[in-house]
Amino acid sequence: MGTHQVNEKASQIYRFFIITGIIIVAFNLRPAITSIGPLIGVIRDDVGLSNWSVGLLTSLPLIAFAVMSPVAPRLGNRFTNERALLLGLLLLLIGILVRSISVIFLLFLGTLFVGLGIAISNVLLPGVVKEKFPTKVGLMTSIYSTAMGIFAAGASGVSVPLASGLNLGWQLALIVWSIPAVLGIVIWAYLAKRRKAETTMEMQYVSTTDNRMWRSPLAWQVAAYMGFQSFLFYVTISWLPEILHDYGVSMETAGWMLSFTQFVGLPASFLVPVIAEKFASQRGIVLVMGTFAVSGYGGLLIGSSYIVMVISTILIGIALSGSFALALSFLAMRARNAKQAAELSGMAQAFGYILAAFGPMFIGYLYDITHVWTIPLFTLIIVAILVVLFGLGAGRNRYVL
Repeated sequence: MGTHQVNEKASQIYRFFIITGIIIVAFNLRPAITSIGPLIGVIRDDVGLSNWSVGLLTSLPLIAFAVMSPVAPRLGNRFTNERALLLGLLLLLIGILVRSISVIFLLFLGTLFVGLGIAISNVLLPGVVKEKFPTKVGLMTSIYSTAMGIFAAGASGVSVPLASGLNLGWQLALIVWSIPAVLGIVIWAYLAKRRKAETTMEMQYVSTTDNRMWRSPLAWQVAAYMGFQSFLFYVTISWLPEILHDYGVSMETAGWMLSFTQFVGLPASFLVPVIAEKFASQRGIVLVMGTFAVSGYGGLLIGSSYIVMVISTILIGIALSGSFALALSFLAMRARNAKQAAELSGMAQAFGYILAAFGPMFIGYLYDITHVWTIPLFTLIIVAILVVLFGLGAGRNRYVL
């Protein structure tokens, strides 16, 4: 076998591990958070928390996202993406294990670590995709956003059956999500080791960052689009089971309906980035997704019949998955290169998740003071309209810098 064939074989093996690594990281980006929603009532009663403070359990990772997002590109630059992603997965694993101890302080501390770990991976992944697959950004974004969706949905659905059906309790039901983290650590440890061996051609796709990104109006529109759609997503995974339960659905069924909301959005997760890449402007997709969101939350507002609930959750699911996949696409499509993609990703996710972090707490607070879901749902409809307005700006065929 010639040198060329050996190199070709090694290149194929490396490509396989990179693709697998990206998918495994995507598996880890949501379950540690989406598994909380269906168990939120159980955790609240077991540990003794109020509604707003239990909302903080979903908001805390988002605050961590906001703090860590501007730092993550620098970590990738200083230590290589591979090592930075490995660090992210290690923090995630520690967080999952620590928060499963039934002590309020450890519950919140572990949740914070979960957020820091996910934030690093969240920010670096669009840059890795832009760099490793510059001609297949849409396809790779489709693959990893769909992978995220599958595990996010699965985590919502199996949380209650694991906790009560198998009598594992909420602690062990949350520990289950350390398994994909361990798998990710193994793969990225290999990729980091291989990267260290390659002394030539260091990836410097994020050099010392300047502040031009923070002065770009288009970057702010992408950030606001990312933020308001994240606000909707995290409020939905936190409170949809409680809303449905209030309408007379059992908690287990409500958990599965939250899971169904995410599963039904998987085709949108896959198709939206691929379709988005084929058009110069993505404004049409923004309008379609916005219409679905307004109709879905509006449906929950006007009717509590089972059929209206199912149709509403389908519309919400398509809107949330499609909008999120489009937001990820914007991070790569509105940037000229991998360096800009990472910087835009860091900025958009920092600002976006500050906005999203207020969601579960704010909606929980509105419910605490009104004791009905009318005002919270009306608030979500207004936010869905804001998603459309900023999406129309972010969807234009322009570059941030």
